[in-house]
Amino acid sequence: MVGEDAKNRTGPQLNDLFGRPAGSVEGYKYSKDMMRAASSGLIWDVEHIDMFIEKPKSLVFKTKMAFRGIKDPTERANLMAYLRQFSASPSDIPEAEPTLVARDPDIDPSILALEGDPEYGEYLSGECVTCHQIDGEDEGIPSITGWHIEDFVIALHAYKTGYRPHQVMETIAKRLSEEEIAGLAAYFTSK
Repeated sequence: MVGEDAKNRTGPQLNDLFGRPAGSVEGYKYSKDMMRAASSGLIWDVEHIDMFIEKPKSLVFKTKMAFRGIKDPTERANLMAYLRQFSASPSDIPEAEPTLVARDPDIDPSILALEGDPEYGEYLSGECVTCHQIDGEDEGIPSITGWHIEDFVIALHAYKTGYRPHQVMETIAKRLSEEEIAGLAAYFTSK
């Protein structure tokens, strides 16, 4: 909801969205992944709102938002222009015209089709499990096991391309080849 009588519902109210830290609307119970994004410093600026509207899972993997996204950059710009009416300082928000840079966060299908070698993934996994828990627990740092292979690849690719903000994960993912990501996905999803 947005506007004078907006309340938290399925999602948080959207008043003063621009410039707001993620996960900060009082009284709304956010998903664990949204809270992790918030603790990583995600701010709802034009670029991140645009990414989220385009493909929510590319920015926050397990968001409560059951929404596949809006591909058309003009439609996204129009939606942001509408939302800007409800922001305290909208002067930095672009008008509703197709001036936003069109990005395609979708992964090439050939990357998703790669069959990873779980043994190679296990060999590569040492750096991952220095932080992530392999036993399925997710206290503090999210679990790295139990994902669907495609979701795992999409998440790591989003870090690799900078669509998911997290300084450590971006640095690690940028060093990985697509074959290495596929191997890690095959290994960790089998745990």
